[in-house]
Amino acid sequence: MPADPVLFAFGLTLLAGLATGVGSALAFFTKQTNTRFLSVALGFSAGVMIYVSMIEIFFKARGSLAEILGQTAGYRMTTLAFFAGIVLIAVIDKLVPSFENPHEIRNVEDLEEVAAVAEKNALLRMGMLSAVAIGIHNFPEGLATFTTALRDPTLGVSIAVAIAIHNIPEGIAVSVPVYYATGSKKKAFTLSFLSGLSEPLGALVGYLILLPFFNDLVYGMLFASVAGIMVFISIDELLPSAEKYGEHHLSIYGLIVGMAVMAASLILFA
Repeated sequence: MPADPVLFAFGLTLLAGLATGVGSALAFFTKQTNTRFLSVALGFSAGVMIYVSMIEIFFKARGSLAEILGQTAGYRMTTLAFFAGIVLIAVIDKLVPSFENPHEIRNVEDLEEVAAVAEKNALLRMGMLSAVAIGIHNFPEGLATFTTALRDPTLGVSIAVAIAIHNIPEGIAVSVPVYYATGSKKKAFTLSFLSGLSEPLGALVGYLILLPFFNDLVYGMLFASVAGIMVFISIDELLPSAEKYGEHHLSIYGLIVGMAVMAASLILFA
């Protein structure tokens, strides 16, 4: 257990969020997107998040709530909280207009293509709105990472890595249009970098709001909601992105490997 669990959890959330800057850097320092690698990596992240959510986090939440509410009521509350997490992230996703949705896949090659098909003002608007949309989506992701790390540091590391991989393509989505609208790599990188700060902000706001109420009941409900949030992110964002970047089977192979690695880590550190 870290000396300061709160600081450790916040640090993990910060690192995961700032991975958007990695995506931005890739857009400037590589000439071609390694789509096969990204496909496997995104599938891997989905595998990690789905496995740990369904196998570990859900049942830890159920155990915590069962101790307080009893087996039957605890199981019901865990299930309700799980789907409440799904509904929360689905509503957030729905409120973001599809044009500005950060799920739009962009490659490094788009730095050349996008300049030829759109005016600079439209590009700048696209980049700015993408950054705002990503910030909105990343807010609950930050709370999920933070809560998991606070409850179980080992699981927190796994989730932070998965979220970080997920954030790399989002960094590309912000930096590509902003760079061609402004001609400034610094502005594009800064905006992409800042969009990732919504994750530690989500962790901080969530923690400050929930701090007076933190107990085993709140932890159990929040933990179950986190599982729902991560399952939705995996199915709605990671897997579709993995398939768009590469072949169907590559994303599935990555998914299975992610599950296997997560399973092995849980066994080793049980």
